[in-house]
Amino acid sequence: MTEAKPAPVLTAKGLAFGYGAHTVQHDVTFTVAPKSIFAIMGGSGCGKSTLMKVMVGLLRPSEGALLVGEEDYWAATQDRRAEVGRGFGVVFQSGALWSSMSAEDNVALPLRMFTDLDEASILALARLKLSLVGLDAAGSVMPADLSGGMRKRVGIARALALDPAILFLDEPSAGLDPISARRLDDLIVALRDGFGVTVVLVSHELPSLMAICDDGIFLDADSGVPIAFGAPKDLRETCEHPTVRAFMHRERLEPLE
Repeated sequence: MTEAKPAPVLTAKGLAFGYGAHTVQHDVTFTVAPKSIFAIMGGSGCGKSTLMKVMVGLLRPSEGALLVGEEDYWAATQDRRAEVGRGFGVVFQSGALWSSMSAEDNVALPLRMFTDLDEASILALARLKLSLVGLDAAGSVMPADLSGGMRKRVGIARALALDPAILFLDEPSAGLDPISARRLDDLIVALRDGFGVTVVLVSHELPSLMAICDDGIFLDADSGVPIAFGAPKDLRETCEHPTVRAFMHRERLEPLE
């Protein structure tokens, strides 16, 4: 007997989105399996980060549905969306740390905002989350005194503060040297394997895409629709679409971002 596939944690059905009268992508349909690392891929201007904004509740789609589990996220009330969104952890490309707060206070901020825990418990949890990303000793350090890779890890620790089921990462490896990028990749896999977190990431970094992603979607800027689906490794080997092949083999000369 074939084992039934687990239900998706996220399902996009015919999404269209953009800004004002300009539609960036339409007919976007895909599923994200639990405990997977799902990549949103494509060249510059294709709408990768815009799709992530739709998925985390920052931009309402003009068409289609986004299901979180079996619940239509954008059909829910604002209060319900906020409640569902507590199950999301989000790390933007810049890390978006508060420069006036230490690493520990950055991580503690969601706990102070959204829980009734006492301060001692909040600080203990913040230190625990920092330890999960390998920054046990960095709690008192200010963001300006951290390396780029360390700031990314503090951002992940903060995103993990409320124990999210889904972690969204926007270009996590951007601007990092190869060693720091590899360490960050290892951390993302460890979070998936050790804690069962589902990861959705935007990236154009081939080493990371090939090393850690189980599945993905490829958005095309020219047509405004997805043109490929699957694990980056599989797309590199089997996809015949010239845009996908150019991306995966870096045949194009213009910058991707």
